[in-house]
Amino acid sequence: MRALRVVVVHGGPGAAGELAHLAAELSARGHATLEPWQTATSVSGQIGELAQAIAADCAPPVVLIGWSWGAWLAALTAQARSDLVAHLVLVGSGPLGATAADSTQITRRARLGEKAWREMRAAFADPGGLHRGMDLLSQADDYDPLDTPLPAISHDPDIHRQVWAEARALRASGALLERVGQITCPITVIHGSYDPHPAAGVIVPLKARLPAAEIVLLRHCGHTPWRERRAQAPFFATLERVIAGALGGQTPSA
Repeated sequence: MRALRVVVVHGGPGAAGELAHLAAELSARGHATLEPWQTATSVSGQIGELAQAIAADCAPPVVLIGWSWGAWLAALTAQARSDLVAHLVLVGSGPLGATAADSTQITRRARLGEKAWREMRAAFADPGGLHRGMDLLSQADDYDPLDTPLPAISHDPDIHRQVWAEARALRASGALLERVGQITCPITVIHGSYDPHPAAGVIVPLKARLPAAEIVLLRHCGHTPWRERRAQAPFFATLERVIAGALGGQTPSA
């Protein structure tokens, strides 16, 4: 069995399974990949949970790929446990500073229109409405998505509510940026030009603290690059290059 050297971190918080398609594609490309599911109800608990999964189930240091909320969690874990991470990849991250915090929802609302926006919010509030809510969210977030079904997600609203409240407070206080600025491993940011999360809200504060960070801005790409018809190829090409560089082009056998 191959030793796990690539870890993908789902968003939400509390949306376990979101990266099933990404993990499967990376595995099919020869990279032994883990998508750990976060179950802790605090930011520190999720950092500890992710670090424990990497230490117990992988062959660290790993390439740690975080998407959406998972980008923040991956960054915080890389800062707390630098021994576990060879290269950090932030995909579709939310803004790192408070100044751009509200723009994501404003963009989504404008793209959907009031009726669909209200329907989406009601769907996510209904335990049986997750599938419809995810479909509407995809309409707001994606540029030209492939005709593939969305993954089955184990959504936990309690995890989302508790962790996100704490995460927002970290951003508002500046603590999130302070901790991100302490990361010592190489960082690559991959962001879609159409992503409702503003690229400048990630790139500008990050480069001010970590000028060596690599920025890859994908054209014709929304929030989920692996599902984008026109951005999928350059997205995976970037990941392949990063993984090869970080792991020496090999995934060692266990």
